[in-house]
Amino acid sequence: MAPPRLSSIVDVLAAVGLHFTCYLRAIAAIPHVLRRYRRDVARLVGEISLGSASLLAGGGTIGVVFAMSFVSSTQVGLEGHRGLELLGLSPMTGLAAALVNTREIAPLVASIALAAKVGTGFTAQLGAMRIAEEIDALEAMSVRSLPYLVSTRMVAAFLSVIPLYLVGLFASYLATGVAVVSINGVSEGTYNYYFRLVLTPEDVLFSLLKAVAFAVVVTLVHCAYGYYAAGGPEGVGKAAGRALRTSIVAITVADVLLSIAFWGVRPTLPALGM
Repeated sequence: MAPPRLSSIVDVLAAVGLHFTCYLRAIAAIPHVLRRYRRDVARLVGEISLGSASLLAGGGTIGVVFAMSFVSSTQVGLEGHRGLELLGLSPMTGLAAALVNTREIAPLVASIALAAKVGTGFTAQLGAMRIAEEIDALEAMSVRSLPYLVSTRMVAAFLSVIPLYLVGLFASYLATGVAVVSINGVSEGTYNYYFRLVLTPEDVLFSLLKAVAFAVVVTLVHCAYGYYAAGGPEGVGKAAGRALRTSIVAITVADVLLSIAFWGVRPTLPALGM
């Protein structure tokens, strides 16, 4: 009989292998989903973005992303102005607003909102189907359950995160401008000059790629936890909590790696010669 510690390590490795296998199978099934389940993907896009009584309470993820981005970027504007004012560089707050909002705030807020509001719903839905044996019923009817339940959600999240990201980016720019210009009284022309000086289309594209990558990670993690849930309603609740923790950690790690890949260990500002 194996020692308890060795047995737990083996169980963890088996679970990791099971999840990675699920990720690969879900990604490989995307062409099949685009051919067979386009209507289901369209329905899921609407549920993710605008909400429905069965998945998203309230006004959907768009309102959550806008509110979270606005509040986060208001703090960026207020604290950024306060810190730069101590150095006599308060007019350069626009520079910090362009960089921080575009490279970090917008993609992170969109992905965290997707994980907290949509991802947990995916886990609960699939977990409830697993314990009710609905997934087994699909397999019995010769319906490939993983593409139908997981790959469709991944494609829908991929499509939905683009407008969500743009809404969050707009809210970030709006909030920082209000905090710096309207509240702290910095000249609007000076703020806009520094803001536009460092904001490049390349940064926006890289930021969008980060948001899309985060959406794929969030959807795969949450769907896998729901797809393999066990232990009745209590097990589904535990799976939702574990999925949320795992996805947030995965987003953080992916954010660091993608930032290094896109902008390097020491990011440069070509417009300022830095």
